[in-house]
Parts: sequence; C-alpha cells; structure tokens
Amino acid sequence: MKASAYVVGPLDGSGAGLMEMARKINFASVMPYAGILQAEQQVVRTPLCFFLFAAVTDVGKLRGIAQSIRFSARRQLRFSPLIYFSESPSNDTIERCIGMGFDDVITMPFARNRMQARIDRQIGRTLTYFETTDYFGPDRRLRPAMQSIGADARMGGQFRRIEIIRNAATGVNVLRDEFVTPRISLAATAA
Repeated sequence: MKASAYVVGPLDGSGAGLMEMARKINFASVMPYAGILQAEQQVVRTPLCFFLFAAVTDVGKLRGIAQSIRFSARRQLRFSPLIYFSESPSNDTIERCIGMGFDDVITMPFARNRMQARIDRQIGRTLTYFETTDYFGPDRRLRPAMQSIGADARMGGQFRRIEIIRNAATGVNVLRDEFVTPRISLAATAA
C-alpha cells in the first residue's frame, strides 16, 4: 500500500503491538508520531497518512493531537484517517473519540485481517465530513455523542459539508465542499 502509518502513543506495550500489526498491513512506512511537522513532510512522499492511536488510560489526552491533525492547513493531513485502538469496548471511550473527529474505533481482538478490513474502508469510497464551530470530522449525526456537538448547526447555524474520497496514490480528493444553512420547520420550533 502506498500510504504511511503513524502510531500515536507509547512506544512500548500497546504502541509496540500496534506498530508491529501496522507493519504487517504493508504500509509504505510505519513510524512513531513525532509531531505535525513530521507528518507535513511525509505527505509530500506518501500523500495518504493514517494515524493509528494506541490505547491510553485517558483518551481525552489525545484531543490536542487529534485537533492538530484535523485543523491542519494541509488538506492531505486534515482529512487523514484517525483510528483509535481501544482495549475495551467502553461506550464512553468510543463516544469521546467520535466527538474528537476520529474515523473509527477498533476494539479487541486486534486481528490482522480485521485491521486490514477496517483500514480498507477508509480508502476508495465517498466519505462525508462536517465542520461546525466545535466539530470537524466524519458525519456522525446519528450517534448519541453528537447530540451536543454542533448545536449551532441544528439550531439553524451554518455548517460546512465536505465530501471526499481517499486514494493511496493521490491522497485526499475533495468531491464537494459546500456551506449549508439548515431550514428549521415551524413544526420543529413549536415542539
């Protein structure tokens, strides 16, 4: 595969295991995440970079890294797949990752074929992203965690809707980018 993978998290334990699994997926390169500048240089060589987050005790501590990727000025990074590998199927952890704009959360068991299938879902199909004042990431409007995120958009505020497709050879291609102002029906305001 002509994509790179960054492993975010500890270099031992869960991070070391994730690094080994990523190498078996045949990424062009697998390396520990060392900051956004390193990733900006990498997308010149391999236009598609995956960010694989190893399990940590407090997933909230990943917010800064996720935001630096999601709000990067480089489109190739901004729309990069963010995948968290959780050691437990905790709804709280999953919902927090979704709220930070992660594309996927994979829970144990971390089998190679399962990991490959989930990574393959991120490439070659149209994906919709939303940007509001407090969220940027995949369309998750039906998830319970998203009920409080983007309230300005649900209350009639404008939001940005972006359709993309990822390709391992060319990176991220934007298919549609539009600002949307939802219409509020009179029935909804009377309720």
